[in-house]
Amino acid sequence: MKSKTVTEIIFPKRVVLCEGKIENADNLLIEKPLQIGLAERQLTRVTGKAFIVLDFGIEICGAGRLFTYSVGGSGNIRLRFGESVGETMAELGFKGACNDHSNRDICTVLQNFSDMRFCQTGFRFLRIDFDEGCDVTLKSVVAEGEIFEAPAVYGYRGSDALVGRIFDVAKRTVSLCASSGYIWDGVKRDRLVWIGDMYPETMAMATLYGRQAVIERSLDFVKDQTPLPGWMNGMPAYSMWWIIILTDYARKVGADDYLKAQLGYMEELVKLMNSSVTGDGVMTYPGFFVDWPTHDQEDEPSGMRAINIMAAKRAIAVFEDYGIDAGQAVELLSKLLKVPMPVVRSKQVMALKYFATGELTKPEQDMLIEGGAKGFSTFMSYFILTAIAKFHGSETALELMKEFYGAMLDRGATTFFEDFNMDWLEGSGRIDEPTPEGTLDIHGDFGAYCYVGYRHSLCHGWSAGVITFVEENT
Repeated sequence: MKSKTVTEIIFPKRVVLCEGKIENADNLLIEKPLQIGLAERQLTRVTGKAFIVLDFGIEICGAGRLFTYSVGGSGNIRLRFGESVGETMAELGFKGACNDHSNRDICTVLQNFSDMRFCQTGFRFLRIDFDEGCDVTLKSVVAEGEIFEAPAVYGYRGSDALVGRIFDVAKRTVSLCASSGYIWDGVKRDRLVWIGDMYPETMAMATLYGRQAVIERSLDFVKDQTPLPGWMNGMPAYSMWWIIILTDYARKVGADDYLKAQLGYMEELVKLMNSSVTGDGVMTYPGFFVDWPTHDQEDEPSGMRAINIMAAKRAIAVFEDYGIDAGQAVELLSKLLKVPMPVVRSKQVMALKYFATGELTKPEQDMLIEGGAKGFSTFMSYFILTAIAKFHGSETALELMKEFYGAMLDRGATTFFEDFNMDWLEGSGRIDEPTPEGTLDIHGDFGAYCYVGYRHSLCHGWSAGVITFVEENT
């Protein structure tokens, strides 16, 4: 369980945009000592109204650190951190740009001979605006952040370069999201422990690093915040995911002692679940949720039922292993299986149905690969790809994985997104360039539900389930 949080210091890799009187902007790209001196060279001077956009080359979870040599006139500046160039250029409220969960758009003042950190967010790009009265000389602007690190128990060693790149980017994604001591959803937005979302994150972390306290601490945090008969994060499906995460994690890393300590809560939770399903199999939970693309869609009830079946089966196995009466879980499973799970169009629900029942009809199997990677879900990528590998072979699944995740890389991703739709590719640009006129902004012009436009997280840990799939299929 050995691990640590590592500090990253990253200098800008390029100047994306520069407007106004900014002398020697490229000096900001030079790596220098992280200390202001009285006789500095290689400075960047800004006079009057101007702005500069810097690219640090990779997503980071942290702050902007500005080393200011001198301030003659005004030192008033505005900082805008962005996961895309477009986000750094947006006003608050435009296409979803916001300060939700952590400030990323602020006004502040620079001082002589100063070394100051600003904000704490997820970003790759930083825009600095200087007001009309500015006369500022900068030594350096760096990104300073944190990332989870532990001895690796698995790493991709295959010869496919694209698979290796996908694996490495997914690893960075989940490792950034685990840097706080808990497992967050995303480093810019939803810096929260959403327990259902943690399934792919947990399995990715366990695959990469084995048993880790950050996983168990996060599971405990949500459990402790949810005295029964409450539902974790306010959603019944997320309490079901807690059972699935707990049992799959404990089995993968051999954490029997940790699992055993949770059995009392699990027993009571299963009783609550059993009381929420009628004798003829009707689920009476106060709300269904599978993932955002299926929310309030026709396949959502079937997806909810599949998750419930998965949780019930795991509870039965655990109770039997520990000599606990599994009657409530057996009854729950029996009732759930009385109702069929039709799937109209959702690949993620079809995959969950396979995980719940172990079977799919031939037309259902074919639905998984219809249109290639169209309809894939970042959250459910592990389930979709595993089901495809089962019925169509690992090579087919790997090719579709490369199609889906490779498309994000082709648009400039250095971490993987909260959601991604292959339809977004048509007519859209890259996240690491200003969007040309007549071109769609792949960050600002898409998204739905809680992640419209620039609110969309481009570093979301649930996209890292692909790590476990790679381990199991290469």
